[in-house]
Amino acid sequence: MSHDYSPQEVSRLHGDGAIQLIDVRAPHEHDAGHIEGTTLIELSEISARAGEIDPARPVVFYCRSGGRSAMATEAFAQAGYDAHNMAGGMLAWQAAGLPIAPEDGRVADP
Repeated sequence: MSHDYSPQEVSRLHGDGAIQLIDVRAPHEHDAGHIEGTTLIELSEISARAGEIDPARPVVFYCRSGGRSAMATEAFAQAGYDAHNMAGGMLAWQAAGLPIAPEDGRVADP
């Protein structure tokens, strides 16, 4: 059973290289502001691009508020991945004061 990670946990795990971090938002949202070093795979493309995600490594999905990434997490967990959702999405990441790329990055509306 997968569980959600807080933005602080995601920041630590991502910094340690312990997880794959996937942004499931739309390209314009990712361009406006994202977590450095993450892969953009839009939710609508996630099943078609599942081969890009290593099933042997934990994967964390994120979006703006946690709804879209929860759907991706559920699907990948059911497929046998060690899949997790970042609770609260980019809004919670920003609220926690964690860095957004680019330097003037922001959380865009979907």
